[in-house]
Amino acid sequence: MELSGSYSFAAPASRVWDLLVDPEAVASCLPGCDHLEPLGGDCYRAELTMAVAMVSGKYSGTVAILDKEPPRSFRIVVEGNGQAGFVKGEARVELAAHGDTTTVNLSGEGQVGGLLARVGQRLLGAASKLLLDQFFACFDKTIKKAPG
Repeated sequence: MELSGSYSFAAPASRVWDLLVDPEAVASCLPGCDHLEPLGGDCYRAELTMAVAMVSGKYSGTVAILDKEPPRSFRIVVEGNGQAGFVKGEARVELAAHGDTTTVNLSGEGQVGGLLARVGQRLLGAASKLLLDQFFACFDKTIKKAPG
């Protein structure tokens, strides 16, 4: 499953970057995030409650931020498991500055297995896009509230 999106923010790239790599800011906007705990370096343990189609459940896993090039890009790697299946994914996040506006472009791939994949296969692409849109809508509000 491929993931992609482009989101614009009325803030300089340095401020957008700082919040994108801030675990508290990310956790507060990540749909279904129950807990995001630092494990050291740029690796975190995540616990989420998610629902796709008729399948819902708790998932736990890791999130790693790799190949950081502040304030231009990084790679994010996610792995998680739950009773309804597993999720693995990797995405490239790139920031493009345009004066006081910044565009965040995201592209990546994800794999889903188990009951979640069997029951929700047709809906996974739309559900993933919806989650990205919800995250970045909340993130936009966070940027507007943040000092700077």
